[in-house]
Amino acid sequence: MTSLRIAFAGTPQFAVPALRVLLASRHAVVGVLTQPDRPAGRGQQLRASPIKLLAQEAGLPLAQPATLKTAEGRAALEAWAPDLLVVVAYGLILPQPVLDLPRLGCVNIHGSLLPRWRGAAPIQRAILAGDAETGVTIMKLDAGLDTGPMLLERRRPIQTQDTAGDVHDALSELGAAALAEAVEGLAAGTLAARAQPAAGATYAPKIEKAEARLDWNAAAADLDRRVRAFNPWPIAETSFAGEPLRVLRARVADQPASDAAPGTLLGLADDGLRVACGEGVLAVRELQRAGKRPVTARDFANAVRLDGLRFGT
Repeated sequence: MTSLRIAFAGTPQFAVPALRVLLASRHAVVGVLTQPDRPAGRGQQLRASPIKLLAQEAGLPLAQPATLKTAEGRAALEAWAPDLLVVVAYGLILPQPVLDLPRLGCVNIHGSLLPRWRGAAPIQRAILAGDAETGVTIMKLDAGLDTGPMLLERRRPIQTQDTAGDVHDALSELGAAALAEAVEGLAAGTLAARAQPAAGATYAPKIEKAEARLDWNAAAADLDRRVRAFNPWPIAETSFAGEPLRVLRARVADQPASDAAPGTLLGLADDGLRVACGEGVLAVRELQRAGKRPVTARDFANAVRLDGLRFGT
């Protein structure tokens, strides 16, 4: 069976398992596109992407164009002459000349069950919406926003304590395995794309930091989802004694609703520091004060006076 010439375009850690799967396959990875190095950390030193580091480790041809809209930006990809371009969280728009370049087109791993949650933040939006499951879709790219035909999908339940980080890591591995299957199907000519359903399309806009501010007038179940959806970034936040306070982990408390004002601290229990909400009670399990390290609810309660105090005031 003929092996394919595959170019890969990706940037963050989410894309690493997919590139590793291709490197372990019988196909030839002929080059890697990743975004230019970005300033990071306190010193704002230029930092290579995880995909760049893996490409260098594997000795692969590498290009980091700032755009693919110019002939210069596309030069490396054209020189590699791939049969297939695999795109995973690359971060740059692919213009039509790129979409048209590979013989078998461009395929993408998207972190949702399309057409639900097209866009930049499908994992966080699925958790925020209370979806019972999510998954990955291997799709062919077209000029639209995650609108291309689907090759295959794999599903995963969203567990009650899953953070966005947990789901991200699970879908990264699930997507890599699905990609390997899809590439073999494309190489053999046995895998046909099908159009996305017309019904059920939703959009997953980019997460804004302001969304992570907790409103204690909301239901405990909603706040629980927000804490999980915004971990590891931007981290749910409230205020305490006039200072910002990050809430890293929480769960809905198994107790009757309190008639205390939303945000009131109800005391420490086995499941965490209980906080009155607009509906129900949230048990906060891990917190972080400004400039401090994360601590458990018990350590937090031991360090501050809680009686009669509130979060969010």
